[in-house]
Amino acid sequence: MQPSSSEQTPTLHWLRQSHSWRTWLRAFLPAPIAVDARERVRVIVGALIGVLLTAGISHLLNGSMVVGAWLVAPLGASAVLVFAAPASPLAQPWSVVGGNVISALIGAACATLVGDVVLAGALAVALAITAMFLLRCLHPPGGAMALSAVLVHASHGHFAIEAALLNSLLLVSIGVFYNAWTGRPYPHMQVPPRDAAHAGQARFISQDLDKVLARYNQVLDVSRDDLEALLQDAEVEAMRRRASEVRCKDVMTRDVVTVEFGSSLAEAWQLMRECGIKALPVVDRSRRIVGIITMADFLRGAGLNEHQGIGQRLRAFLRPDGLLESDKPEVVGQIMTRQVRVTSEDRHAVELLPLFTEAGHHHIPVIDGDKRIVGIITQSDFVRALHRIEG
Repeated sequence: MQPSSSEQTPTLHWLRQSHSWRTWLRAFLPAPIAVDARERVRVIVGALIGVLLTAGISHLLNGSMVVGAWLVAPLGASAVLVFAAPASPLAQPWSVVGGNVISALIGAACATLVGDVVLAGALAVALAITAMFLLRCLHPPGGAMALSAVLVHASHGHFAIEAALLNSLLLVSIGVFYNAWTGRPYPHMQVPPRDAAHAGQARFISQDLDKVLARYNQVLDVSRDDLEALLQDAEVEAMRRRASEVRCKDVMTRDVVTVEFGSSLAEAWQLMRECGIKALPVVDRSRRIVGIITMADFLRGAGLNEHQGIGQRLRAFLRPDGLLESDKPEVVGQIMTRQVRVTSEDRHAVELLPLFTEAGHHHIPVIDGDKRIVGIITQSDFVRALHRIEG
């Protein structure tokens, strides 16, 4: 007996709600970090060198024994960005130096003008973010820099100039040399526009991406040009993957019209006209390829290099003369092309591109493991294969 709809409703509602909660909870799971061990070591060593040299040089130049006077805690967060994400817009030199120094100045001002530490801290962070947006130097550690200025009661500019500015300049300078030495461009230049040939491989244009980003309306930890380059490369990679999946047997014409060595020229010509094809594979009794006959073979055999009297010459060429001995070709084997380019049915279809585009082939017979013909790929078949790959 089937349960009624009223009995099913609470159960379905519970299942949907349970699925919704599981989906929501999965959002809290850490995302995988898609870098290998070598890159992780590069980042760790870079942060170690960067903070070590910055702290050491700052201490020597300042001479103060009070750590907070020459080394600021938000520098550690800046080091993560500079060495782990040197391509991020949030890690570029102006973002690091401008974001940290401006935020430190704002924090010092709030510490001086606002008596309540709680209010001063919140106001400092909010104003620092506002300034970083306006000056295009958004840097997450800047928020911590503004709050630190309030917490240490920095009531003058020394915190911003002697600590934040000096630390940031040193860290950025070390980042420039270390990232370049380890193969990571820093500062990270914007990717130049793709050339027309490469851009044509992508199925979206820059304006499409701009509209999507406008709807997304959130700060990205990757530059817009880098994002476009990544999406285009992903599309090209997907095309290559699809290309590797399409085999000759998937796109070939299976109903192949063939002739034998001894087939008459008139018979072969009639087959080509009736079937609307321009080539006939020539096979033996085991259906193994021995040659191919094309329109070009007929025209060459009839001596039709000149355009005068083409119809008359062709009819005379196809008509058997009935003599026991004659120099005039009468069967397919006498005019066929013996050197035939063939392909196996399991070969990747995209590998035939040079044969069609550079070698000038129009028809490529397809053979199986026993070298028997099982199909033929024409230019039309190949175009359909490319359309399938791009789709």
